Amino acid sequence: MLSFNRNLFKNTFFILLITLYACGNAQQQREKNIEQNASQLPIITAAQQLELWLPLIENKKIGFVGNHTSIVHDKNENQIHSIDTLISRGIHIIRVFAPEHGFRGKVDAGEHVKNGIDTKTGLSIISLYGKNKKPFPEQLKDIEYMIFDIQDVGVRFYTYISTLHYIMEACAESNIPLLVLDRPNPNAHYVDGPILDKKFKSFVGMHPVPIVYGMTIGEYAKMINGEKWLKSGIQCDLKVIPIKNYNHKTPYSLPVKPSPNLPNDIAINLYPSLCFFEGTKNVSVGRGTDMQFQVYGFPKTATNIYDFCFTPQPNDGAKHPKNNNSLCCGEDLRNQHTLSGINLQWIKNTYQNSSNKTTFFNSFFEKLVGTSLLRKQIIEETSIENIKISWKQGLDNFKKTRQKYLLYK
Repeated sequence: MLSFNRNLFKNTFFILLITLYACGNAQQQREKNIEQNASQLPIITAAQQLELWLPLIENKKIGFVGNHTSIVHDKNENQIHSIDTLISRGIHIIRVFAPEHGFRGKVDAGEHVKNGIDTKTGLSIISLYGKNKKPFPEQLKDIEYMIFDIQDVGVRFYTYISTLHYIMEACAESNIPLLVLDRPNPNAHYVDGPILDKKFKSFVGMHPVPIVYGMTIGEYAKMINGEKWLKSGIQCDLKVIPIKNYNHKTPYSLPVKPSPNLPNDIAINLYPSLCFFEGTKNVSVGRGTDMQFQVYGFPKTATNIYDFCFTPQPNDGAKHPKNNNSLCCGEDLRNQHTLSGINLQWIKNTYQNSSNKTTFFNSFFEKLVGTSLLRKQIIEETSIENIKISWKQGLDNFKKTRQKYLLYK
């Protein structure tokens, strides 16, 4: 009898295990199906979901932070500027604030952006690039609600997140609620790079984050607030409208180029790796061509080992390109596979092939990379593996902080 009961128990136990295993597999399959179905649904930006946020701003005087990327689509999929949409809905916009590259996105990188009037709407535009990176209290006069709607590319030295910081700080100081309309980050699928050393804090790097931080601009705003990175630890009255049908692994092709020298998906993906060359004396990243941030090269020398060459010349977004009218030779990366990490091989190889290593880097390099260590590692020929090991602890700590503010998987 005891033997029978023991066998009965064993059989029951095995049946239970099989049942639990089957249930677990079924649940995993359901979750997988849900995820697959979600990935097949169209991404809907926050700006497109007017029903979620228009009620918050009705009958209020609005300030708007935006540029040419602040768009929605009508029922025929035509692109319409968010400003035009709001005006058509009777929203009272009293002032517009524009980041680097201006409200219409046509100004060169680093070029002073002037205040002015938008010719289409007649609205007053306040530049937030130049001496006035943060709105003055008088520029916020009468504003009851601020809207931030700008497409980011998820890279620390892309200055739209610095503009976000100063807008949040100004709103906090003037008790103005801020509404951030979230948009997908085309580089959200990975996190990489050294953490910014506060000694190198500048407008191209304001926060202790890696070069590629894997967050949307809405998530990033939550982190700025939550980590109390604003002056004196103040916090902004912040509301983020999330994206629908989106996660960090969702591929996203931008409907408009976010700035004059990031013309397509390839350039946006290569930007975190190729921007290191902006901190060198004479290596071009294709500004002054139609291959911006898809190629790199430096003036041809007798010992040049590269077959691919190009000649930078003034164009839209680069009135005075580096190596203007000089033949540059290097690599064509337009067929490069999509990166899921920062590529250091290009900067290391170019340094090694440089004819004058003592003047290879310029003073901007440390501001871009956020640390003094990388220049030293490249000069000393530290392996890429060891360079990335030196980033690991900082990245691990950042990922723990980042986790608190994620709105998407």
